[in-house]
Amino acid sequence: MIKAGIIGGAGYTAGELIRILLHHPKTTIDFIFSTSNAGNKVYKVHQDLIGSTDLIFTNSINSKVDVVFLCLGHGNSKKFLSEHSFSADTKIIDLSNDFRLSEDQTYMGKSFVYGLPELHKKTIQKAQYIANPGCFATAIQLAINPLANNNLLTTDIHVNAVTGATGAGVSLSKSTHFTWRDNNFSHYKSFTHQHLGEIYQTVHHLQSDFDSEINFIPNRGNFSRGIFATAYTHFKGTAEEATAVYKTYYQEAPFTIISEEEIHLKQVVNTNKCILHLQKHNDKLLITSIVDNLLKGASGQAVQNMNLAFGLIETDGLHLKGSNF
Repeated sequence: MIKAGIIGGAGYTAGELIRILLHHPKTTIDFIFSTSNAGNKVYKVHQDLIGSTDLIFTNSINSKVDVVFLCLGHGNSKKFLSEHSFSADTKIIDLSNDFRLSEDQTYMGKSFVYGLPELHKKTIQKAQYIANPGCFATAIQLAINPLANNNLLTTDIHVNAVTGATGAGVSLSKSTHFTWRDNNFSHYKSFTHQHLGEIYQTVHHLQSDFDSEINFIPNRGNFSRGIFATAYTHFKGTAEEATAVYKTYYQEAPFTIISEEEIHLKQVVNTNKCILHLQKHNDKLLITSIVDNLLKGASGQAVQNMNLAFGLIETDGLHLKGSNF
């Protein structure tokens, strides 16, 4: 069994990660680190886990575990690794944005690889240190990567995406209170969102001559979880040709699905799927992309990366239930 440690155990992504690992056929949770909750039972914080585990949060680590998941706020993973050490054999999967960009991927002798399985599967299979992609970045990259891979991005890309309240993390702010979020809608960080860096990085990796803009408008929705993204750009071919490009690109991607029907968010909530839908409108291709921001956008993808890094079946532990109406 793979012994796993979780750092930053009180947040939303950690709660999802614990739930997945408890039911994973090849893993056992060795410790869950949380300085603010040390000594408390895990189900006191992640209340959906009552009856599933009697694990207790700790403020100490086991440096010899097989894999560590860093579920810390952005900027805190580097700090944690500078203060704590793990064995030379321990694999580290970071869910923050600390190591996603190429200029940040080497740190204290550790070389992180960008963990989008549909892009770097073979590299992840050999990796010891993995930087898990951002949630918006996952949805958007999966929407446009097939075009970049075939040098089909010739003009600006326009993206509008809506995320649920869990995308902001467990700490409260003005825009996450129920009274503000309910019956409300707003955009934020227009054209400047931090996930744009990794999106551009991937597009240039696949299509080095891309020199247009990715115009990204992120929005806050009045629901708990999920991302609904639409992207459109110029495309000369037919709808059938676009579908063929996408199906070929994702033929070995078990969680990325091309739907012939229009899609909606409840199809992916509580799953590790990304579902894509394509529509051709005159000279434009519209791509709709949906993911659960806590799963395919975070913890589910982290376990997918763990499976690849340990030579397991990619889908192990990730046959999660979809949303009920």
